[in-house]
Amino acid sequence: MNFKPIIIVPGEPNSIFFEILFKTLNYKKFKSPIIFIGSKNLLIKNMKFFKFNYKIEPIKKKNISKLKYIHLSKNVIHLININYSDLNNKTITIKSRKYITECFDMALQLLKDGVSKKFINGAISKKHFLSKKFNGITEYLANKTNTKKYCMLIFNKKLSVCPITTHLPIKLVNKKLNKKLIIEKIELINKFYLNKFKVKPRIAITGLNPHCESRHFFDEDNKILKPAIKHLQDSKIIVSGPHPADTIFLKNNRKNFNVIVGMYHDQVLTPLKTLFEYDAINITLGLPFLRVSPDHGPNEKMIGKSLSNPLSLIRAIEFLDN
Repeated sequence: MNFKPIIIVPGEPNSIFFEILFKTLNYKKFKSPIIFIGSKNLLIKNMKFFKFNYKIEPIKKKNISKLKYIHLSKNVIHLININYSDLNNKTITIKSRKYITECFDMALQLLKDGVSKKFINGAISKKHFLSKKFNGITEYLANKTNTKKYCMLIFNKKLSVCPITTHLPIKLVNKKLNKKLIIEKIELINKFYLNKFKVKPRIAITGLNPHCESRHFFDEDNKILKPAIKHLQDSKIIVSGPHPADTIFLKNNRKNFNVIVGMYHDQVLTPLKTLFEYDAINITLGLPFLRVSPDHGPNEKMIGKSLSNPLSLIRAIEFLDN
């Protein structure tokens, strides 16, 4: 059986991604071929540094447009080279923006051409790569693919979480919340579990305010969340709330749900990472392809130490490896 390739963009050149990629490929053999889009020189430099031995098969420019019809072998890194000249730089700077953009553009073109529907990207520096227009790669890819409804799902088989707002300062969260946004994201989560796992997920929604109570003149939990939850329940989606965020992750509470949806990033990502650490992946729902990334950042302080945990990338490739 021929498996569609997994397209990988390493992201920030100065990050732990090369280390965890090599550890992942040493850990197990995967069924899907890998198309790596990035600098050949950077790849080879890191292979030498980490003493990693793996076959590289360059893809010629004339064959890029034909990749959909070319059989790709497994256990090889099929490389599309993107030039990167700043090889001796050891810090994250804005200089890598052009290189990362070219890597993403190439990957998006292959995905659009139907070479694959499976995409993994390594972490980027939001400060240096993204303009103020985008809160994160989730929004960047949604914009690039003209996707209007999308959702960040931090996925673990036992429990997943979704923040309604992503990478947003706390003072702006309540300004972005609305009934329509909550409904759209819950509907995407429900559709994902139905299509991927053939189950209707049990979804809990946390309140915005402590204990779902507000002394302010406008109570978001009553005015926004409850009407959204009522609408979703009327649509036969298994959803409940708003639940107090400080108790929903207790063992006897979280066991009742597949997904816990919070109002802002750290409200649900902090407890999930405490529970599962690196055993989780970031999935963007709503895109015309399956985009997954390891659930951590570039981690500049750990570069070159060979101490980084590859589990999240292992789980990302396992998720797409079919």
